Amino acid sequence: MSRTILAVFLLLSLSLGSTQAVSADKPEIYKLRQGDIVLISVWREDALQRQVVVLPDGSITFPLIGRIDVAGLSTPEVEHNITLKLKVYFPDPIVTVVIMGIDGHRAFVTGKVARPGPLIISGPITVLQAISIVGGFDRFADEDGIKVIRSSNNGQEILPVNYKDIISGRNMSTNINLKAGDTLVVP
Repeated sequence: MSRTILAVFLLLSLSLGSTQAVSADKPEIYKLRQGDIVLISVWREDALQRQVVVLPDGSITFPLIGRIDVAGLSTPEVEHNITLKLKVYFPDPIVTVVIMGIDGHRAFVTGKVARPGPLIISGPITVLQAISIVGGFDRFADEDGIKVIRSSNNGQEILPVNYKDIISGRNMSTNINLKAGDTLVVP
């Protein structure tokens, strides 16, 4: 009997441990940003299907409800907000919001690289990958002065990048994942 209890306990602890590992690896839910494109539709209301761009002020406009703030919200949150506003016109609207373009999810690379400019972040991207995407350094780049400028609640922070340690494999800690709004500076 005690062996059975021990076996059950071990199986439970293993399954709980694996559940935690899966949830720790789960990426953060996508939040809409200015420049993103979404398709909004209301079931059985073809006239209410629109593809809209999230404006620089973080809002969209939609028939019957007008302007609604969506930046910083997930698609289920936007669906819920639109549903609440449409209940004035329909008894039980079923709203669907689908992300069609993530143009607002950008980082920027500037300085002495082959092709400076914006990068659309469609998944995790590190500093080293971003440098590769923009064609690498030009011949005058200062590899010792690379940094990432990131906006936070407390203003902007500067994250130094030790390129030589990254490419040598000595220390990968500064090969950070870029986030939307980051600027990678290569002096």
